[in-house]
Amino acid sequence: MNTDLIIIGAGPGGYETALAAAERGMTVTLFNGTNLGGTCLNEGCIPTKCFCRDAEVISTFKHGDEFGIDDFTFSVDFNKILARKNKVVETLRSGIDMMLTKAKVNVVNAMASFKDAKTVVADGQEYTADRIIIATGSVSKSLPIPGHDLECVKDSTQMLAIEYIPASLTIIGGGVIGMEFASIFSQLGSQVTVIEFMKQILPPFDSDIAKRLKQALTKKGVTIITGAAAKEIKQNESYEIEVTYDVKGKEEKVVSTDLLMAVGRAPRVNGLNLEAAGVNYSPRGIQVDDNMRTNVEGVYAIGDVNAKMMLAHVASFQGLRALNDIQAKSDNIRFDLVPSAVFTVPECGMVGKTEEQCKAEGVAIMIGQSFFRANGKALALGEPDGLCKLIFRKEDGMLIGAHIMGVEAADLAQQCADLMNRNTTLSEMKDIIFGHPTVSEVLLTAAHAAK
Repeated sequence: MNTDLIIIGAGPGGYETALAAAERGMTVTLFNGTNLGGTCLNEGCIPTKCFCRDAEVISTFKHGDEFGIDDFTFSVDFNKILARKNKVVETLRSGIDMMLTKAKVNVVNAMASFKDAKTVVADGQEYTADRIIIATGSVSKSLPIPGHDLECVKDSTQMLAIEYIPASLTIIGGGVIGMEFASIFSQLGSQVTVIEFMKQILPPFDSDIAKRLKQALTKKGVTIITGAAAKEIKQNESYEIEVTYDVKGKEEKVVSTDLLMAVGRAPRVNGLNLEAAGVNYSPRGIQVDDNMRTNVEGVYAIGDVNAKMMLAHVASFQGLRALNDIQAKSDNIRFDLVPSAVFTVPECGMVGKTEEQCKAEGVAIMIGQSFFRANGKALALGEPDGLCKLIFRKEDGMLIGAHIMGVEAADLAQQCADLMNRNTTLSEMKDIIFGHPTVSEVLLTAAHAAK
């Protein structure tokens, strides 16, 4: 079977690119190896956000007295939490299926592998196209330490399918995935311990935000151990999980009922038979240029599989860039301005350069900070814990970085991304009218504090 375009992988990058290509008049074959929506919808972004919301509601109930609600009792039915998560995922998956059907995208429910640079094989049938986009996503990584392959060691996918609330949970890895699960299960009632190798949690984030989040989660009962190297995992006679780790030259041990391995994700390249197409790749991903082209003419790679930036929204826009390249169209997509968020409680959001990056690059900057405890809307919401840190380039006053921890931080980071895409300067930002009372006023306050 021949079509204009083949896309291998039906995550956000794959299915959104398929829809865009079909809208532009191309015939498309989309290979769906698992479930429509890929990792993000089925095993990542969406189900974790469902859990985050459940945990947020439960946390609010626990502090009902602060809102004038006395003698309030409630119980948590984890089966209903799981059912709600599954319903949300199924609703979105069905919606994707309907859109692809309406767009007349040929969806093949099997994973494809290359026969040559213009031919792939799935379930014994050959499919050809002059243009092929690889969008196979990523898989969970694991630390190669003794005991890492024990059945009791869960990855994020297994954690989302867990049918009970762990009494205690050890999380190896203090990145985005680890910290979101730490926040979720801590609020659900688990005793959570996080072991992070780096000196701070959320290594890509601004250090001030990471420190403040650590303080906030510690207050909520999460034990966070940074600068710690996990060395061994064992299961004792009581079926408890023992993790041995080194911290400051000392060997320590933490015991828990459950364990999550959250040390990042690796590009999903196995099984593609990339050698047959001559595509250059390594365990770190498929090598691509700024237009998502591989070294082979007509073959592109987008999303987690190229490991440029492992975020669902990046995959979608990389797909658009590849499609534009195929059709010789230009665009103004700024891959240097990608907002990202961590849906802990409180949230964290960021876009642009950190203070540390600016120092390393020798960029002179001005920094403006504001605190959520001085924001009327945040106080009214009962969410006073938060910090907003804006970074402006001294030379021209351009906003080049935004780092936020607090209620609605993800949306505030997006607002800053909008401003940065329009090259907004400090003086211009000060002239923008912000509605009152809104949490977004922390941005204006930070701008006025810049120095």
